[in-house]
Amino acid sequence: MIEIRKSEDRGHADHGWLRSYHTFSFADYYDAQHMGFGHLRVINEDRIQPGTGFGTHGHRDMEIISYVLEGELAHQDSMGNGSIIVPGDVQRMSAGKGVLHSEFNHAQDVTHFLQIWIEPSVIGIPPSYEKKHFDAASKRGRLPLVASPDGREGSVTIHQDAFVYAALLDGADRAVHNLQAGRRAYLHVARGRLTVNGQPLEAGDALRTVDAAEIALDRGKDAEVLLFDLA
Repeated sequence: MIEIRKSEDRGHADHGWLRSYHTFSFADYYDAQHMGFGHLRVINEDRIQPGTGFGTHGHRDMEIISYVLEGELAHQDSMGNGSIIVPGDVQRMSAGKGVLHSEFNHAQDVTHFLQIWIEPSVIGIPPSYEKKHFDAASKRGRLPLVASPDGREGSVTIHQDAFVYAALLDGADRAVHNLQAGRRAYLHVARGRLTVNGQPLEAGDALRTVDAAEIALDRGKDAEVLLFDLA
């Protein structure tokens, strides 16, 4: 079974300084049919205006991944971490028993990024932080692992049986990910367009499946995607 969720079917919020599209129910957007997928709970596509951002706020017991598409995002947290993430960076914050953080766009251009939440397999652990960079060459025409339960292949470590892959595809590029029996997959198109298992998808669209043997990506046009392999 393959299901397609079109970009325009997502929730939308415009706060002036922030424009956000919600794949799953979030804040004032509620859809009982879209509360998450497996342990994947949030995919927010955010655009933050220059000189603005999310002030200090708290999280607990959630794996939070930030993936910048354009611009830059300044991160500060109560663990003492301070960093600026740019395209190619994957930032992971395990909120654990509680953490405060802020995210700001100090640049002169809009910052476009994905905010991803994955429910953890353990709760009440000490919060932690990690950032890795994956350049464009490493993602061109292939699906490198960017997040995993054990940090394999240079990925960031998340506390859940979930594997996150990223790819850039254009022209004749083709990438295939094989799924083990019983696994589910969720693919989000961050930008561009491509074909996934024969289905044409564009920026903001998503595909999910619970019984496919593989996820095949081809016919890309400036495409960037994230693929979630979930228990």
